[in-house]
This record gives sequence, structure tokens and C-alpha cells, in this order.
Amino acid sequence: MGCVGSSQTKGDGNAKKIKKPKPWKHSEPITRTQLMQMRDEFWDTAPHYGGRKEIWDALKAAAEADLTLAQAIVDSAGVIVQNPDLTVCYDERGAKYELPKYVLSEPTNLKRES
Repeated sequence: MGCVGSSQTKGDGNAKKIKKPKPWKHSEPITRTQLMQMRDEFWDTAPHYGGRKEIWDALKAAAEADLTLAQAIVDSAGVIVQNPDLTVCYDERGAKYELPKYVLSEPTNLKRES
């Protein structure tokens, strides 16, 4: 089973290639420390949202890697990428994984530590 648009064909000709997320702005300027805390809290609680822990671990590794390595990680884990920026993905069993933009990139209004 897969999702709409997924394919069971050989090769990855139909697989979506990962792209950098679009620039985004947090509701108020935050520091790098605050951003890291938000990310840590998300990854600590992510498995409680459903899905398999190994897929969450693969998505975390992909979110922290450069694009080439991230692509290899999601491909080898069998992750079906719905949105090229990794904000919505599925596993091979059809479980949905949603990643907030703050775990994938930095906001445009990141402020310096005081």
C-alpha cells in the first residue's frame, strides 16, 4: 500500500527529489538556542504522533543532513516523500509523518544570542 502518487516500479524515476525548504519566518524573532530547544522537543515527542520509530529516526537524520545524504537516507528507509521539502512523508505502510519547518531549516528572523 502507498499513497496517491506513489509507485512500486523499479528505479526511482518517479521518486520525488528532496529540495531545500522555502524561507520562512517565525512569529517572533528567536535565538539559535530557542530553535534548538524547539527541535529537541519535537524529536523527543515525534514517535508519540504515530508511525514507526525507525522512520522518525531516519527523518531526523535526513533533516540534519545535506540534500544528497538526506535523499540517500529517505530512499534507503523506504520513505515516500509527498512534499519535496520533507514536510509531509509516508512510510511503506501508509503512515503519515509531518515535519514542521523549524526542524528542516532556520527562520529568516533568527536573532543573535544576547
